[in-house]
Amino acid sequence: LWPLTNKVLRYKGSKKGKHDKVVRASRPSKGDSIEKRPEAVNNREETGHWEMDCVEGKKKTKRTLLVMTERVTRKELAFLMIDPTAASVVEVLDRLEKKYGHEKFKQIFKSITVDNGHEFMDVDGMQKSSIVEGEERTHIYYCHPRNPGERGSNEKQNQLIRWFFPKGTDFTKVTAKEIKKAVDWINNYPRLLLGWKTSNELFELFFAAAV
Repeated sequence: LWPLTNKVLRYKGSKKGKHDKVVRASRPSKGDSIEKRPEAVNNREETGHWEMDCVEGKKKTKRTLLVMTERVTRKELAFLMIDPTAASVVEVLDRLEKKYGHEKFKQIFKSITVDNGHEFMDVDGMQKSSIVEGEERTHIYYCHPRNPGERGSNEKQNQLIRWFFPKGTDFTKVTAKEIKKAVDWINNYPRLLLGWKTSNELFELFFAAAV
């Protein structure tokens, strides 16, 4: 492996130069700022709080990967979407709520922190239950603009996702089975950060009654 180069490293060194263009919201979000997020969430004292982002694919293709990271256990979820729109994000959350049921969903997804991207602008659609009319299923918090570090766990997990699906991946050619294989690997390797437990082990421990 000597001499070492960026090419053989799982995590690449930073490069100076131009950055990818990021599509940002044309207006401030209607939702709550991360400044209103409780300290218990900020300090990772309570489970059930997630960070969410989109991993984009090859340019000029719309299919996108929606990724979610639980802040305490680092449990990773990933879903292929037909496009990076607010409607597609809400559709994923609707499917999850139907999968777990309203009450279990509320236990597992107490809050979700997102950036100000256009795909996360439908705060009401993300928060309101698709099963029980008029009830909130989760609470959405928005990071400050251009502060990805406020979703630090999510950003770190995205590095692992990119190890399997590098920039430029055409997600129209990626199957749900391939996504599951990558996510299973992420959730099933022991980490020093977690006391050499896996994300799945901790997630099942904390959410045994809900899953």
